[in-house]
Amino acid sequence: MSILALSLTLVFIMITMLVSLWQKLGLERDIAVGTVRSALQLLLVGYVLQFIFNSSHPLFILLILTVMISVASWNAGKRGSGLRGIKWRIVIAISATELLMMGLLLGLQIVKATPQYIIPISGMTIGNAMVVAGLFLNQMKREVQASRGEIETLLSLGATARQAIQDSLKRSVKSSMIPTIDGMKTVGLVQLPGIMTGMIIAGANPVEAVRYQILIMFAFTSSAAITSILLSLLSYRLWFTPNLRLRR
Repeated sequence: MSILALSLTLVFIMITMLVSLWQKLGLERDIAVGTVRSALQLLLVGYVLQFIFNSSHPLFILLILTVMISVASWNAGKRGSGLRGIKWRIVIAISATELLMMGLLLGLQIVKATPQYIIPISGMTIGNAMVVAGLFLNQMKREVQASRGEIETLLSLGATARQAIQDSLKRSVKSSMIPTIDGMKTVGLVQLPGIMTGMIIAGANPVEAVRYQILIMFAFTSSAAITSILLSLLSYRLWFTPNLRLRR
């Protein structure tokens, strides 16, 4: 894509800002800031990845994966504001998911052990885990609020914290996985996902692009399940005080 063609894509931003002005949404500043930030961040990442791909040093790969996990955990952790220590638990959940996913992909020789494969696939896996973690925490807040009476009754009858909150955890895990599962059901019919579209635009064989997309979709489903279940196991005690009372 030429610089001129890339510049012309700003017309989409202008349309969005005009709609915001027309409807008096007040989003013009946020749209402008988001546009500048996204462009600068992507350009910076492009140059960083070019350097890493040329060097292929394991330390650089580990560094960029650490940055991805840290940013994803910080962003998802904002959904659990008020829960002390939630961000570290998200780091553990996302790191374990990434380690398992990439370990299987490399161990089974599904992908090559090169930065060109490891970093993009890891980025998509970590990003999906971040979304799932945020959805889980949002749903848990609603579940705990709606089921407060039930949970406190179970505690008063001698149930452990895990027993009292188990139903809320199950519903939250299920809710956090629904977007990923719905995406699997409609992929190829409603949408052509990013990696597949990008490969086709770049000139790859559509069948080869589909194979990689299937890989990503299956990995997404597994990572969503692992992240949400791990986070539920690691975080359920945070909803209680040390003397087993629900936090306000």
